Amino acid sequence: MKAIKDNKIYMINDASKTSYLSQGYDIILDNGKLEKSPKTIVSQGDYDKLMAENKKLRAENLKLKKASE
Repeated sequence: MKAIKDNKIYMINDASKTSYLSQGYDIILDNGKLEKSPKTIVSQGDYDKLMAENKKLRAENLKLKKASE
């Protein structure tokens, strides 16, 4: 598996996976799946976009719930 952060890529083993995740590295598993670090930061633009979409979907959900009652 590989640990990736910025422009750094390290080949790691299972024993060091937790350590790299806690340091902010994303892990690409041997099967190709990506495991994101819990320290991953979302840009303010992406956050605002997702919050707007969330608000819109919540309003739509509420409207659909009221229509089904």
